[in-house]
Amino acid sequence: MSTYKLSNGVEIPVIGYGTWQVEDDIAVASVEEAIKAGYRHIDTAQAYGNEKSVGEGIRRSGIARDELFVTTKLTNASHSYELTMSSFEQSLKDLGLSYVDLFLVHWPCPIQVRDRWQDANAETWRAIEELYDYGKIRAIGVSNFHQRHIDALLQTAKYAPMVDQIRLCPGCTQDEVVDYCRKNNILLEAYSPLGRGQVSGVDEINKIADKYGKSASQIAIRWSLDMGFLPLPKSVTPSRIRDNLNVFDFKLTAEEVDTLKNLTGCAGLAPDPDTMPF
Repeated sequence: MSTYKLSNGVEIPVIGYGTWQVEDDIAVASVEEAIKAGYRHIDTAQAYGNEKSVGEGIRRSGIARDELFVTTKLTNASHSYELTMSSFEQSLKDLGLSYVDLFLVHWPCPIQVRDRWQDANAETWRAIEELYDYGKIRAIGVSNFHQRHIDALLQTAKYAPMVDQIRLCPGCTQDEVVDYCRKNNILLEAYSPLGRGQVSGVDEINKIADKYGKSASQIAIRWSLDMGFLPLPKSVTPSRIRDNLNVFDFKLTAEEVDTLKNLTGCAGLAPDPDTMPF
C-alpha cells in the first residue's frame, strides 16, 4: 500500500482500518481479517475499550510488527501529564506492544477540564512529547482539534501535531480546519469516511458508483483519497473489509470530487468539540 509522509518523515499507509464501536469480542477476528486483507494501518483508542483485542488480532495475524502502523488515542479522563503517562503505559500493556506508531489526543476540551482546557492540553502534550523523544511513539497528533485548539497548543509545544483526525466524508468537509492543517503540514485523517454508512443512501454517490462499477462506500473512500485525506473505514464483515481496500484502480474526476464535497450534510456533519457532553 502507498503511504503519506508525515512532517517528521515517518510514512503512514494511506488507508487505515478503524475500530470504533468494534466490540471487544469481535475486534480480534476483525483486526486479524483486516490485516489478512492487506491493511497495514490499524486505528484504535483508549476510549474504544478494545485495545487488548486489537493487540490480540495483530498478534494472530502473524505480520511482523515493523510492517504495521498502529494508532491509539488518549482518553478524555487522562488530560494531565501524570495521567497521560500512566494511561499510555496501560495502552502499551493492553496492546502488547513496546511502542505505537501514532498517538493522538482524542478531544481538545473534555468536560472534566473544559474550564482550563488550554493548560490541561499543554500538560498532556508535554508528556506526549517526552514519550516521542523516548521512542515510545513514532509520530504524535490530535483528533477533533480546530485551529484555535492547535494554536493554543503551539504556545508551549516543542513539536507541532503531525496529524489531525477529524470527521470527513462526502458533504462533511470542515473546510476551515482542512485549510489550516494543509497550510501547516498536518495530515488529515478522516474518521467516519462512510458517514457511518449513510453514503449508501445518497443518490448522487450511487450514480457515480454505478459509473465505476463500485459501491457507494468505495466511492466515498476514493473521494477521501482524492481529497488528500487518510480514510479510516470500519467494517466487521470480511467481504466489506476487503472491498474497502479495492479503491486503487480508479480515480474520480475533479467534477465528481466537487459534487461529493458539496453534498452538505448528506451523511451527517461533524460534532462541535467544544460542546461534547464528555
